Amino acid sequence: MSEPTAHHPRHELSEVLHQPVRFSIAAALAHTETMDFKDLRNTLQVSDSVLSKQLSLLEKAKIIDIKKAFVGKFPRTSVKMTQEGRSAWNHHLDTLRKIAGE
Repeated sequence: MSEPTAHHPRHELSEVLHQPVRFSIAAALAHTETMDFKDLRNTLQVSDSVLSKQLSLLEKAKIIDIKKAFVGKFPRTSVKMTQEGRSAWNHHLDTLRKIAGE
């Protein structure tokens, strides 16, 4: 009887967070409490439509919360990482470190 082989750490990577734009969103949000949509878009250098699509996927996965409000007559969208999202982000980074041999 052969011993079961340990699975490669890549199997623990988050499919949601592994995509480059979503990874970049999580990285930006991990260092702040909340970020405005415009600031996030400018930081990541992506279009509004790309950012909106990726934020929707992250929200559906419960990685982020999106709040929409008005400041005067202007709509304002803010984004923050959930506790679940922070845990997923930390696990994803730890897994990347394992793969890199750190």
